[in-house]
Amino acid sequence: MPPAAPSASSARWLAPFILLLGGLCFSLIWVLLALYLGRQSGWMALLAAVDAALLLRFAGVRPGARRATVAAVATLAMALLANWFIMASQLGFALGLLPWESALRLGPSHAWTLAQLANDTLDRACLLASPLLAAWLAK
Repeated sequence: MPPAAPSASSARWLAPFILLLGGLCFSLIWVLLALYLGRQSGWMALLAAVDAALLLRFAGVRPGARRATVAAVATLAMALLANWFIMASQLGFALGLLPWESALRLGPSHAWTLAQLANDTLDRACLLASPLLAAWLAK
């Protein structure tokens, strides 16, 4: 006997948890890779878009504009979180702080300045294209 398909009601409450956990794990992988390579690794934003779209599909969210919008917003959130912690970690290492201590002390204007200095043209292009890719893949 084949396994029963998940009900529609289970997908509604489970999808946000799947997306949150998957997004946090992906952001952590992005931060660790960027710290290992010593670069921002903006190309990971494109993989974050694929990850968000796949997580929503696997969670059973119905296709459409809503799923595309959620995928784009999740991709932006992953990119913002990853870049924030990459910059905070690099700054924290220089100041003798732990990454989460530095992340709490990093202000938005300082983070914006560091992001402009650290991201090159390819990183910026990938960061700008990733929400569009997520929306296209999730529709």
